[in-house]
Amino acid sequence: MLAATPAAAQDQDEGLFTLLGRLILGTGTAKVAIDTPQAVSVLEQADLDREQATSIGDLFAAVPGVQAAGASARALGQAFNIRGIGNTEQTASEARIIVTVDGAPKFFEQYRMGSFFGDLELFKRVEVLRGPASSTLYGSGAIGGVVNFTTKDASDFLVDGSDNALRFKLGYDSNGDGMLASTIFATRVGENAEFLGALNWGSSGASEDGSGAEILGSGYDRVSGLAKGRFTFGNDADQSVTLSFSRSDSDLDDTVVAQTGGAAVPSFGTADVHTVDDTFTLAYNHAASANPLVDLDVTLSYTDTSVDKTNFSLGSFCSPGTFQVLCDNDAAYKTLSLKVENTADISSGAWDNYLTFGVQLQEQEREASSSIGALAFHPEGTDRKLGLYAQGEFVWNDRLTLIPGIRVDFGETTPGTAAAAAGATAQDDTAVSPKLAAMYRFNDSWGVFGSVARTERMPTLDELYSSEGESFSRTTGLYSAARLPSLNLEKETATTFELGATFQREGLLAEGDSLQLKATVFHNDVDDLIATTPRPTSPTPGLTPVAYYSNIRAAEIWGAEIEGSYDAENWFAQLAYSNVKSKDKDTGLTLADTPAENVALTLGAKLPQWDAVLGWRASYYDAITTSSATTSAGSYDTHDIFVTWTPDQGAFKGFNVNFAVENVFDSTYRNNLVQDNAAGRTFKLSLAKTLDW
Repeated sequence: MLAATPAAAQDQDEGLFTLLGRLILGTGTAKVAIDTPQAVSVLEQADLDREQATSIGDLFAAVPGVQAAGASARALGQAFNIRGIGNTEQTASEARIIVTVDGAPKFFEQYRMGSFFGDLELFKRVEVLRGPASSTLYGSGAIGGVVNFTTKDASDFLVDGSDNALRFKLGYDSNGDGMLASTIFATRVGENAEFLGALNWGSSGASEDGSGAEILGSGYDRVSGLAKGRFTFGNDADQSVTLSFSRSDSDLDDTVVAQTGGAAVPSFGTADVHTVDDTFTLAYNHAASANPLVDLDVTLSYTDTSVDKTNFSLGSFCSPGTFQVLCDNDAAYKTLSLKVENTADISSGAWDNYLTFGVQLQEQEREASSSIGALAFHPEGTDRKLGLYAQGEFVWNDRLTLIPGIRVDFGETTPGTAAAAAGATAQDDTAVSPKLAAMYRFNDSWGVFGSVARTERMPTLDELYSSEGESFSRTTGLYSAARLPSLNLEKETATTFELGATFQREGLLAEGDSLQLKATVFHNDVDDLIATTPRPTSPTPGLTPVAYYSNIRAAEIWGAEIEGSYDAENWFAQLAYSNVKSKDKDTGLTLADTPAENVALTLGAKLPQWDAVLGWRASYYDAITTSSATTSAGSYDTHDIFVTWTPDQGAFKGFNVNFAVENVFDSTYRNNLVQDNAAGRTFKLSLAKTLDW
């Protein structure tokens, strides 16, 4: 089924605008999105090509409940925001959303810095699982959800009758004169081996907003590459080994230090930022076609993400304590992970039953230093986890689906030398994440679903071991108390309820058309939220130190999402609506990371006689006031148009052309989750050509 479904989608105009009809791979056994009892979305290669995205903020315009937080028009400095969980002012937002690349866990956390640094040209698929129900398979603490990236494969470019393929791609972005060049070589060796090599280069000057003002630090240079091989063997080729290595190397010169959180630019100035993001995976699969009890996946991965900051514009203020953030510094996360998972088919009678169980081992090492020594507020250390989990999937008569699951994670953290000298000690903890999801299909058109999930998030190295000495402000004339490692933190807990309904019908208005709708409401209670402890102040020194972090908050997050698509022979439509509300239970104020209510409507036409698709997308964002002035913003709307041309015969066969105009009316606006204005009117053009032999 996994092999046949993408082909079937391609037969229907590439499946471009039927997101709810796509296969979801990350929830256990493969299921179509509309039949999954969870809010899920997937972007395929055609979506990535059409969006011509240079940052994660460009990806999710048609996905409800998901967007980027942090920098606006920069290739780096962004984090994910899912249903109001994301990095603008919350601590450790990166730990509340789990990100993987080819199954390898990705994580990065640094003061006012984004969390994801991979080049989007490396990927062919992005899958988003919203809500903590995903904690079972991916790790306790996924309060916001999970984002899975999949890199390109050789088989994506090899056609029947050909053993080699060479693909060239060029791209241009008018706002900043951005350029892109990409080369991919794919080859098949015999019947059981395939290899892919990819090299990408991108560069851009600074972008401008709708008023013509330069978006500071938005220029970049980037080189990325991917080497990947796959070998199949065994009876009916039911076993495979896949080896993959990718690297993204990026430079942002004179970019803002405060990539996430806080006001637009000036308070921290600018710096040169160099990032290197490496991902290595070795994956083994044994489908065991003759044994329904065995469908085994083993993934060994190693990731190394490093960020070096130099040439600070305010570097003259570099000094121990708070202003050490303005010293030349480097930070890195190195993560070694082993995941073993098996799915057993125990179906019987009218029930299709599957049991998934697994174990995951992970060791994550955090490194950091500055030109004047260790970074007390970015402590070094090691975080080790052992996760055990089991998930059932019981389907009765293709109508009722029940998915119970539970995960237990055992964690142990060890401080680095500098953190230990400040009083940090080794810590251990346990987190438990149970869930139950259900779906019932009344008939071929209507269905209802719901879930209840609870997850616990153990404190991160940053939250446990950060420290800061007593400081004095010349502006206020006051001393601020020192902050010590936070060794008595409780786990954050989140309990989420979801209810939803689905509707799908073919032949609604014309023969062969289809309408799909999925609506979800959710309610999330988060207790023992970890936040920085307010520092007592005094006109005299010698204040009693406080813990750097404390469990001082509880929050309530609720809302609704609607995802829909209509697809017919000559035209299509998409709808993505999201409305997230939140409340700090102590103050009653809206949480700073809450996105504004928004809706995106896409309408388009298919022109098969010209092998073309054209469309228009309008996005509307309401005004919002949060607990932070920097994450409050007014309402705005944007309009984009796009054209895709993929001739399948004649002299231009094999070409793929994507043209888009973003922010057609050159509006000046700022999304409430980002620091500065978005890019103004932008023309984007990409041209790709594949040769095969």
